[in-house]
Amino acid sequence: MAEQDRTRVPRGEARDRIVAAATELFGRQGYEATTTRQIVEAAQVTKGALYHWFSSKEELLTSIYRELLAEQTSRLKTIAAADTPADARLHLAVTDLFAHMDDHAEPLTVWARSMHLVAGEHAAAVRAERRRYQHLFQDLIEEGQKAGVFRADVAASVITNTFLSSVVQIHRWFRPDGPLTRRELGTQMVALFLDGVRVG
Repeated sequence: MAEQDRTRVPRGEARDRIVAAATELFGRQGYEATTTRQIVEAAQVTKGALYHWFSSKEELLTSIYRELLAEQTSRLKTIAAADTPADARLHLAVTDLFAHMDDHAEPLTVWARSMHLVAGEHAAAVRAERRRYQHLFQDLIEEGQKAGVFRADVAASVITNTFLSSVVQIHRWFRPDGPLTRRELGTQMVALFLDGVRVG
């Protein structure tokens, strides 16, 4: 596509193209090996369009993850606010988390493999968003402990961090061509986690 043709891409569509192209390239050849020029070529947009939306490749990577994390946080907030027992809400929360991860496996795997390369304000913004999710999750655990449905011999912070840390590390050992699909893996991890946290 010629440079003059690329300028005709609507701004919103250009952003979607950039995100899709970056996600595919980061996943296929790695974040560090991918250049902004390659992203621009794959997205068929101008370099100006890329820098209109993202100040750097680092911001592009971070934005992809932050949008998904914000979506996870919003979904958890809705689930946690429901008028149902804490154990039912926790079951729905962890099941929904794995469903969301399955729906967005490629960009979330890209982030998990590349997050150690992000620093400064971008890393701080991610940490802040992750803390919001973590606090909502921990509050739900504490509510269940007070209601007597979750074991209280382990601190809610330990339960929360152990579970969420295990989720973050899935990319290190899960193989798409292995014996389990992502959905099947999620079902087994949900069962293992809930059996470990429930009283009795």
